[in-house]
Amino acid sequence: MQERPTVRTAEGIVEGTRVRGTMTFCGIPYARPPVGELRFAAPAPVPPWDGIRSATEFGPPPPQSGPTRAEVSDDPNWLTVNVCTPDTGRSTPPGPGTCAPPGPGTCAPPGPGTCAPPGPGGSLLPVLVWICCGGYMAGTAADPMFDPTALATEGLVVVSVQCRMGAEGFAQLDGAPPNRGLLDQIAALEWIQRNIAAFGGDPDSVTISGTSGGAGSVAALLTIPRARPLFRRAITHSVPGLHITPALAEEVTAALADRLGVAPTAAGFAQVAPQRLADEVTALCVDAPTYLQRWGRMAHLGIVVCPVIDGDLLRETPWEALVSGRAAGVDLLAGYMRDEFRLFSVMMGVRGTFTDEDAATAVEVFAPGDPAEFRAAYPDATAEETVEIAYSDATFRMPSVLLAEANADSGGTSYLFEMQWSTEVYGACHSIDVPLVFGTLSSPTGVMFFGTNPPEELRDLSRELLRAWARFCRTGDPGWRRFEPNDLSTRILDAPSTTAPYPRENSRRLWHGRPPAPFAPARPTPHPSGAVGARFKR
Repeated sequence: MQERPTVRTAEGIVEGTRVRGTMTFCGIPYARPPVGELRFAAPAPVPPWDGIRSATEFGPPPPQSGPTRAEVSDDPNWLTVNVCTPDTGRSTPPGPGTCAPPGPGTCAPPGPGTCAPPGPGGSLLPVLVWICCGGYMAGTAADPMFDPTALATEGLVVVSVQCRMGAEGFAQLDGAPPNRGLLDQIAALEWIQRNIAAFGGDPDSVTISGTSGGAGSVAALLTIPRARPLFRRAITHSVPGLHITPALAEEVTAALADRLGVAPTAAGFAQVAPQRLADEVTALCVDAPTYLQRWGRMAHLGIVVCPVIDGDLLRETPWEALVSGRAAGVDLLAGYMRDEFRLFSVMMGVRGTFTDEDAATAVEVFAPGDPAEFRAAYPDATAEETVEIAYSDATFRMPSVLLAEANADSGGTSYLFEMQWSTEVYGACHSIDVPLVFGTLSSPTGVMFFGTNPPEELRDLSRELLRAWARFCRTGDPGWRRFEPNDLSTRILDAPSTTAPYPRENSRRLWHGRPPAPFAPARPTPHPSGAVGARFKR
């Protein structure tokens, strides 16, 4: 029986497990539990511990909001990381002073202060950081869809990060710093800089990644000076165009406070149990269409929390920061799904029911510029197609393309893909890519999308995407041509995949130079009775 691996971090020794050719360490705290006097505070450092801390189970998920969420736990140790690193056969990866002393469950160092390194020729391995932050409201590293084993066996050290979401992470509160979820992510990246070499990872070769709210978090981190030295590359799948002004964020806080019967302050919200607060965020999302007259686009989408353009940590949207030159470009791999909106229309049971009034509202609310421009670009679109184009473009597709363009304009290197492999029910919908890139087709989400016996061509596509990620983390190049102003080369992920000119030129022209603006208090909307969001029940 193999001994369990141990690693000495800056805070203390952790003991993990060996899983299918990897060493896995779960539930390692990177900040103190944000409860009690630390509720709604910036993340606080973890005090050192004595002895060996078990790192064999995932930390509990943060409070969850939204229609799908992880199981609720009373354990407040939400702010944790999980590390999966290739197994070299030794207990502890390299780095001066990182080896646990010889003894049960630990390795005896082969030389002064170091153990045998995990990479070829003694090199440290590239690090992939996965940010769990779906819709800024839900997500847990324990989701089987995020099993890092396949990526680790490609020669990466994979770190998944849990952070505060919903009102805990993003509500604008007097007496609390804004964007606490982003502060948590920065604290986790600082933990990685201190400790990842002990797990065999290279702190100078860190790639941050995420999908949906996680991708939006990555985009935000690109613009934050404190965060930029902490990573080298970035991967974004389905970047959401979701930011909010302080004025509207305060209105949302006031609405939550009124429903809870507390003051709209950190002290007032601290009187409310974390999961009760998360549940009220869910309820407010359902009721958001009743706020159409004031909340506008945000109410149509049925969301109430997202990163705040606070003027300090987050001074402007990522597109504005990159285009203006106030943020420098990086190596960026960005992509989106052809049918982003399909997931939501299917899950809400409204696919196939959209009317001309719904289509008119979708164009009026979400298309950039004059609605006549959209109608000219898509003159033959049905009501169903119009709603899907308008929502998919505004929420994920065009924010992703515009980020790739802005990154290239600011001196970075951008690579773009569009997922076109589709299923009969979901098409190429939001999140269909995640079990492909993690190689977790047999996870519950993978089975929901692909069934219990996915075709070999889909397995091939999964291997292609997984290896593109690994290659990008190592070299900054996923294996296809760059996306540049004069060469809009795009990888079309399908069976087989091809590299071709950008496939949604009509939408790109509509949105070019018009990045999504932050949500702000709105004037009355022109078609409130036809609001698509009003028909969604979360």
